[in-house]
Amino acid sequence: MFQIGKTIVSEEIIENDFVCNLSACKGACCIDGDAGAPLEEEETETLVKIFEDVKPFLRAEGIEAIEEQGAFVRGEDGEWETPLVNGSECAYVVFSENGITKCGLEEAFNKGATSWKKPISCHLYPVRVKAYTELTAVNYHKWTICDPACTLGDELKVPIYKFVREALIRKFGEHWYAELEAVADTLAKE
Repeated sequence: MFQIGKTIVSEEIIENDFVCNLSACKGACCIDGDAGAPLEEEETETLVKIFEDVKPFLRAEGIEAIEEQGAFVRGEDGEWETPLVNGSECAYVVFSENGITKCGLEEAFNKGATSWKKPISCHLYPVRVKAYTELTAVNYHKWTICDPACTLGDELKVPIYKFVREALIRKFGEHWYAELEAVADTLAKE
């Protein structure tokens, strides 16, 4: 672990490789598990504001779940998260013709319907961020469904922090990311 500003960062995001391999996993991270995607407080408001703009990009089942449960819900852990369809996949999930899971929020963003890409927790994955009173922890979340992503990342030699570069900059800023790169360079030389 090392500190950058008010974050404590796991060296695992530098030491491990990762590149999503959707052809292998089919986007299982959006449909497996027992909870929706973690949301930050301000993201809950965003989901409410953009729902009508995103609606044309969602499945009927997702729209129904959102209209019944709300654009966001409080999870069993007391934290905000996206609602689920029948306790299974994220309500914002859509499926491509070849069965690959996609994010309806991101589809709306890509088509210019919104200016918000998706929850930062999804954008950062496999990095998980947890805010504490004084510091924020930045960790690698290992999940067996992502084994193909680890294999592909290893083949391509792409460390996690480079794979999620855009998301880390979105969350922490350019300066923070430059400091992370400096730490990675130092560790590589050791």
